[in-house]
Amino acid sequence: MRTRVRGWRWRRNPLRRRSDVVEAWTALVVAVLLFVGAPLAGALAGWWAHDDARSVAAAERAERHRVRAEVVGRTPERLPSAQSGRDRSYRVDVRWTDATGTHTANARVPADTKHGDTVDVWFDAAGRAVPPPPGETQVWQHTVTIGICATGGAAAAVLLAHTVVRRVSTGHRLAEWEREWARTEPEWTRRRA
Repeated sequence: MRTRVRGWRWRRNPLRRRSDVVEAWTALVVAVLLFVGAPLAGALAGWWAHDDARSVAAAERAERHRVRAEVVGRTPERLPSAQSGRDRSYRVDVRWTDATGTHTANARVPADTKHGDTVDVWFDAAGRAVPPPPGETQVWQHTVTIGICATGGAAAAVLLAHTVVRRVSTGHRLAEWEREWARTEPEWTRRRA
């Protein structure tokens, strides 16, 4: 029958080695880092990512403008099969009128758009069709993704460091036991060392 004595590495006893104490303190530090440090690192990284993503979105909103345009180009009846799973849009000619006159450009529109439909199209300062600036949903998706990745990376680094410390500690423990056995073995076997 096996009996476990909890906290034996923390108590004084003749079987405890220095490597046991190092391993006990390392386990405590690892627990604190995993349950406090890694989530804190994720929260800080997420906070930074949120601020950065919001400033990028604001800059894109400032340099881009949206126009309501009519689809004047020929739209495909069916999307190619390679495109049907990922990017459900295609490029087509659109036309709009503003204070400077009538303009035509080639822009990306949703897949279900037909000839004559009116769609929102975004353009940059140079007049090139660009994707719309990221909305609040994309900003939060970016924030959560960065936060989760930072938390996972911090946890992985802590666990890797713990594995290295445990291997070194085990090597030291085995060396200490070997030295002790070399000193004790002659008394047990009545041999001279």
